[in-house]
Amino acid sequence: MSWANESITGEFVLLGFSDQPWLEFPLFVVFLTSYIVTIFGNLNIILVSHLDPKLHTPMYFFLTNLSVIDLCYITCTVPQMLVNLRSIRKLISFGGCVVQLFMFLALGATECVLLPVMSFDRFVAICRPLHYSVIMHHRLCLQLAAVSWIIGFGNSVWLSILTLQLPRCGHYVIDHFLCEVPALLKLSCVDVTANEAELFFVSVFFHLTPLSLILTSYAFIARAILKIQSAEGRQKAFGTCSSHLIVVSLFYGTALSVYLLPPSPHSKNRRKMVPLFYGIIAPMLNPLIYTLRNKEVKDAFKRLIKRVFLSKN
Repeated sequence: MSWANESITGEFVLLGFSDQPWLEFPLFVVFLTSYIVTIFGNLNIILVSHLDPKLHTPMYFFLTNLSVIDLCYITCTVPQMLVNLRSIRKLISFGGCVVQLFMFLALGATECVLLPVMSFDRFVAICRPLHYSVIMHHRLCLQLAAVSWIIGFGNSVWLSILTLQLPRCGHYVIDHFLCEVPALLKLSCVDVTANEAELFFVSVFFHLTPLSLILTSYAFIARAILKIQSAEGRQKAFGTCSSHLIVVSLFYGTALSVYLLPPSPHSKNRRKMVPLFYGIIAPMLNPLIYTLRNKEVKDAFKRLIKRVFLSKN
């Protein structure tokens, strides 16, 4: 019997950190703060990139897509977590669990594909500067972004169906703070070895393949930067890539540690804490990294503030 037949009107218990109740209030404060900062930071990037003509470039088009992903990422998890952290009954509806599972998978896979697209944009900008506007034309940017979203959501449909069709035989307690595939597989009352193998290979594909493309792009970028004669030119070229490199390190480093490292005595807590980082902390840090380390964004934000201020006067 499938989950759908068993739980259409049912609810699940998300244990989260119930075994460590002293953590719940500090986590509530941290998650609420992260949520507010993430919403504000990513909306600022989207707004500034849209309103400032100087930021109508492929780099900021892809950055806007990343900000949309981060907004959706944190919104599909944090509100439910905040409610459960302040509730005695830590419940989520079956429909809410399905939506959370689907969106978490879709947005994670989309970001995995979008990050190498962004590195390709930097590769063309630094290694083929004279042909940049010809190669990275508007239509190609739209196509690359669309492919990222289609691949991400297509992967989510497949993995969600594979997970939700498993029988769970009345099990409804999820030892996690969100509806994620590894935690949901533990509820099944049949052998899930094949599902775990599929999840592992999908994780390898969506993490190691894009990461390999990113490293290859930056190998060519590093070689091109070293050929620049002036120190100022090298610094400027590296500055356009440093923010993206930090974001890549945060995202892939934490994701690989939860999905690809072998089990350990602490793997249970690791599987809880690492998704917290790349699903909550990373979306908060991304806009900070891109704004604090990017002079163009800071200047655009100042121009926007000045324009708003002058319009009121």
